[in-house]
Amino acid sequence: MSAVLEAIGLSKSYGANLALDRLTLTVSPGEVFCLLGANGAGKTTTINLFLNFITPSSGVARVMGLDVAAEPIETKRHLAYIPEQVALYRSLTGRENLEYFSRLASREYSQRELNVFLAEVGLSPDVAEQRVATYSKGMRQKVGIAMAIAKRAEVLLLDEPTSGLDPKAANEFSALLTRLRCAGVAVLMATHDLFRAKESGTRVGIMKQGRLVAVHATSEFDHADLERLYLNCMRDSPGYR
Repeated sequence: MSAVLEAIGLSKSYGANLALDRLTLTVSPGEVFCLLGANGAGKTTTINLFLNFITPSSGVARVMGLDVAAEPIETKRHLAYIPEQVALYRSLTGRENLEYFSRLASREYSQRELNVFLAEVGLSPDVAEQRVATYSKGMRQKVGIAMAIAKRAEVLLLDEPTSGLDPKAANEFSALLTRLRCAGVAVLMATHDLFRAKESGTRVGIMKQGRLVAVHATSEFDHADLERLYLNCMRDSPGYR
């Protein structure tokens, strides 16, 4: 199946600091590709390049076959992004946030339809009517997933989405990712969470000092094998003990 997310020789430098070094990867519909690595390995830089938050020093990032740097507006129409802290309007309800961001994506929905999207991610109509200021991080992440569904995004970019979630919320988030994957959404997730990478991912890529040093299907190993593989790849990294 054709890749909907593609990096070809993608590099990013900040002066003498090479944050990303000739990254090449593809993510196809129905895949959850998890990027693992220490802080500073290049995971967030990769996500930011696909979002056109930063420009590449060399190479190309493509979404749906389109060059992100050349066509940033068009590529964003296909994307949804969930950062570590989902940015919502605290004074609005969950449903009002979903309605507002759906309109920004040129999607108009009735109140009933908005409630259906929120119910799909586990937020009842009563919860949807509460102000986001009262929401837990897990609840805000669910609103983010509802936004992706409402936008009909073909690609989902995630940056440490399970950081700080309790086990129940993390498990619910993983279940939602599995549903999106089964619906054909392509997911690229930067994470430190080895357990969730194994549980939710179809492939993992291990990054080290800006380079992708290993790529494996999660079906190739169990949780302990993934941990050993990760630690072996991290040897001699700055800060490794």
